Parts: sequence; structure tokens; C-alpha cells
Amino acid sequence: MKKKLLLCIAGVMIGTMALTGCGSSSSKGPKVSIVGSTTVSEPMEQLAEKYKETVPDANIEVQGNGSSAGIKAVADGTADMGMSSRELSEEEKRLGLTETVIAHDAIAVVVNTTNEVTNLTKEQIKDIYEGKITNWSQVGGKDENIIVVTREAGSGTRGAFEELLGLLTTDKASTIIDRALVSEGTGSIMATVASKENAIGYISLGYRNETVKLVEVDGVMPSAETVLANEYMISRPLLLLTSNNTSDEAKALLDYIVGAEGQSVIAEKYIPINQ
Repeated sequence: MKKKLLLCIAGVMIGTMALTGCGSSSSKGPKVSIVGSTTVSEPMEQLAEKYKETVPDANIEVQGNGSSAGIKAVADGTADMGMSSRELSEEEKRLGLTETVIAHDAIAVVVNTTNEVTNLTKEQIKDIYEGKITNWSQVGGKDENIIVVTREAGSGTRGAFEELLGLLTTDKASTIIDRALVSEGTGSIMATVASKENAIGYISLGYRNETVKLVEVDGVMPSAETVLANEYMISRPLLLLTSNNTSDEAKALLDYIVGAEGQSVIAEKYIPINQ
């Protein structure tokens, strides 16, 4: 009798635990999957956490794997939103996605902190990346060979940089020299430039720190003010992409991001759309 009573109590406890577990898993809403640009993914993670303070049951997953991957994912339905740090190509525009600008960003040209060069023209930067200028002495620096550093293929930052500098053939093939060092991610570019005295790279201005030095482009330093005044010309929009099948949860998150509270989070690193 005692044994049966113990078994009965154990059964009730297991049943209670099972019910509690079910309640816990159902407390989260439908998942909103956001995939794409590594430039956009960091503020997106911060936006997701802030949004959860308002909507506690929000279930948001952010994955940074490049703008091209994000555009493809939302187009084929494997993601609810795509993140892009470049404009869409004509082919991508035919996918029928809705583009929402959530911020603006400058692409900053950076060199090692010991480099004497403070200003380059857009044409000089283009020539450096195409291998026509190979020594810093050709642009007012030391007699040292230039180490060119670039982002990986598929990077939105690279795509925007190539588009804005004219580093593409008529067939949209990159003209950046083959010997360029390829770094995956902004942090990797900064680490490479910081460790190599004669290196040059490009990064999202929002990620810049004191380990690298900003270079003026055509006499203009990148900043929120110079981008908004259309004085600094190497800049791009940061986009969220959605399809016609976007869920209500994703739409609500997007409304939050372009609203006042979301834009205050954006402003910590980037130029908000309401500025």
C-alpha cells in the first residue's frame, strides 16, 4: 500500500513537471528569423533584446552571414527578414522584396595609426585597390609597399565599397587586385590594419575604434554630419528586407525598429533615419 502511494505521488509530480515544461515552452511566440549582413547583425541583436523588454514573449533569432545570404534567405522563405548593408542589384530587385531603410552608414577608409597619410582622393583609393598605386610614396607617404586589405566576396560592405568606388567591370566582376588580403568581418579588417604598418582597409564607421586611423576622402572626414550633408560620398543605407509573406510578428518588430525607440538604439552606432 505504501509503495503504491509513493508511486502515485511520483506520478503526480512528473505530471506537474510536464505541465510546467509545456507552459514554459509555449510562453514564447512564433520565431522571427533575421539573416544577413554582419554590419547590421550587431545592432539588430541589441534591437531584439530591447524589443523583448516591451514584448517579453518575442522569439527573435539573428544570424550574421553576409548581405547576399540574407537577401537569398528572405527570398526563398528560409528567413523572415534579410539584412543588407548595400543596395540590391537589379537582379535582386526582381525578387519582389520590400526594402526598408533602417539607418545610414559611412564606409570609412582606415590605415595603421603610424601612417603619415591623412587624405586620399576617391580616384587614389580606387587605384590602390586595383593595383595601379602600389607604394605609399605615390600618395605622400613613406617609401613602403601598400598592403591592400578587403572584405570577403558576398560582404555587403565590400559590395557597397566596390559600387561606390567603381571597382566593378561592366559585367559586375570585382576589379580588386588578387593579392589583396581578405578578412572576414569588420573586426578582422581592423585587426589586420592595426598589426600591419603599411596596410589599408575599409570598415563601417560605426565599428571604428582607436586601433586604426581614419583617412579623409577628398578632404572630408567621415561622420554623421558629413554623410547627412552629402559631403562624404562613400556611404550607404542599411536595409531590412521582407517578402509578401512576412508574419505579423516580423511586421511588429519592423515597426518598432523604424520607430523612435528603435532608432535610439540605431543611433548608438549608426545614423538614424529620423536625424
